Amino acid sequence: MAERVRVREIDDDEGRRLLRIIRRGTGSVVTWRRAQVVLLSAQGMPVAKIPEVTFTSPDRVRDVLHNFNADGFEALYPKYKGGRPRTFTLPERREIKKIAKSRPAEHSLPFSTWSLAKLADFLVAEGVVDDISHEGLRALLRQEGVSFQRVKTWKTSRDPDYAAKKARVEHLYAIADGEVIPEGGEPEVIFCMDEFGPMYEYVATGEIASVKIGSLRRIPAEAVSEFLARRIQPEDRGPKAADFGTAA
Repeated sequence: MAERVRVREIDDDEGRRLLRIIRRGTGSVVTWRRAQVVLLSAQGMPVAKIPEVTFTSPDRVRDVLHNFNADGFEALYPKYKGGRPRTFTLPERREIKKIAKSRPAEHSLPFSTWSLAKLADFLVAEGVVDDISHEGLRALLRQEGVSFQRVKTWKTSRDPDYAAKKARVEHLYAIADGEVIPEGGEPEVIFCMDEFGPMYEYVATGEIASVKIGSLRRIPAEAVSEFLARRIQPEDRGPKAADFGTAA
């Protein structure tokens, strides 16, 4: 039978210090989570239940408690080497952005909205990043153009093929960014037609034909196909304009 692990008795000052670390939420996520583990144990929560709250494993919980019992608050702070804070790679930034824009329910989490603390903790628990502060996460999301709010409402598609279509679009973006090598039959050139600003510039110059209906101007799918074919089709081979009709 495994040894029953529990944090040593902590006094009022230590309890208040743990609460300050948890409530401040501006430092290391690793420190924040370790403090949470220690406080939950001090409040009587068993080791088997703590992982469900802190997104970690029972072994990690036991390690945190053993280390805190031996070294006190020093055990809460990760020991990093000196130098500038690390920057996140493009794949890491893409994955952080992807998860931030998803719903917690998609990851089998028991809450409906993200907070900075929950998102940062989940990213570390899933191994997306080794560590990230709440303010560092906020800054990264701002740089990636993600407007992060404490409360979000979600609109879900009723299209039964939505998941497959979404995965296809994300795969094409990965090809465009050079993260994935196209396989046989996959496109090497990706046009993103949701960028209406540049497309309407082509309409204004006449490179893409358009039709005026009343006060509105419409762009036929055939006109987009012809434009794409002119842009990427070699003289002697390549896809025909009709090949773009479905995508357009």
